[in-house]
Amino acid sequence: MVMLGVGTRRAEEGTGNRLNASREVAPVSLPNCRLIKGIEAGSEDIDILPNGLAFISSGLKYPGLKSFAPDKPGEIFLMDLNEDNPRAVELRISRGFDVASFNPHGISTYVGKDDSVYLFVVNHPHQKSTVELFKFVEDDNSLVHLKTIRHDLLTSVNDIVAMGPDSFYATNDHYFSDFILMFLEMFLGLTWSNVVYYSPKEVKEVASGFYSANGINISPDRKYIYVADVLDHSIHVMEKHANWSLTPVKMLQLDTLVDNLSIDPHTGDIWTGCHPDGMKLFHYDPENLPASEVLRIQNILSEKPVVTRVYADNGSVLQGSSVASIYEGKLLIGTVFHRALYCDL
Repeated sequence: MVMLGVGTRRAEEGTGNRLNASREVAPVSLPNCRLIKGIEAGSEDIDILPNGLAFISSGLKYPGLKSFAPDKPGEIFLMDLNEDNPRAVELRISRGFDVASFNPHGISTYVGKDDSVYLFVVNHPHQKSTVELFKFVEDDNSLVHLKTIRHDLLTSVNDIVAMGPDSFYATNDHYFSDFILMFLEMFLGLTWSNVVYYSPKEVKEVASGFYSANGINISPDRKYIYVADVLDHSIHVMEKHANWSLTPVKMLQLDTLVDNLSIDPHTGDIWTGCHPDGMKLFHYDPENLPASEVLRIQNILSEKPVVTRVYADNGSVLQGSSVASIYEGKLLIGTVFHRALYCDL
């Protein structure tokens, strides 16, 4: 583990700067790490239930990014982290759902009053954006598809955090959904990305002004929403109000591209998978692999949050880390399009 100082905000606004071009990362290793068998084409987001069941989204096809299985539909895997040697099991999806175009991105779980487990999945069928709502059936490792959510405000959805059995906050990582306009948006440094609240009764923009809003999650006391702006290398803290609106509280500036955010339910610490050099992610080169980096952020609401680099690899083991989630002294690290790593802390 390496303790980090929190960087000052950059003045330069170039695309290379936002992608952190040519930043190298010093390796930080953990004991007893192993790659998860069966996950070969990404583990972009991970959500772990309080009982240790981990849901993993795999197989993301995203404009401009590498895919090791471009013709294979996406999958949701399940791991029981209470087992001594947990393995990833693909969850069967109920009939009637279009599995062939399944392209899962961010995910979030919600446990209902009757202990029913709902899984929200950001999906990009045919490069559109929908949110798929499933009910998890543990007895036969399956997901029953309940509904597909589409809305004019959900244009380029990246991640999601469930607020109820059919409500959530979602990030749009770009204003434009057209591939070329998306890159123009990034190149020009437009801050048109936002956060949307969705419920069957009300849909509204609740935060805006991001270069590219990415990971989103909620504090254990459910008072604050955390949003990662991947191209601004920052995490925004927002206060959540009774009418679901959000107001900015503070921003934590980092020196890496922050992707998905996971919360330790016991301590409130934020764990995040990061991209030290975004240029390597978008310009994939087998001779110059995208690195992985995991940060732990303690006391984000305090005057001096503590940022620790818990794991870092130059891509030789794990390429393009996008999420890091913990459970009972174990760390599960996912990637945009590569493998997944399970380590002791």
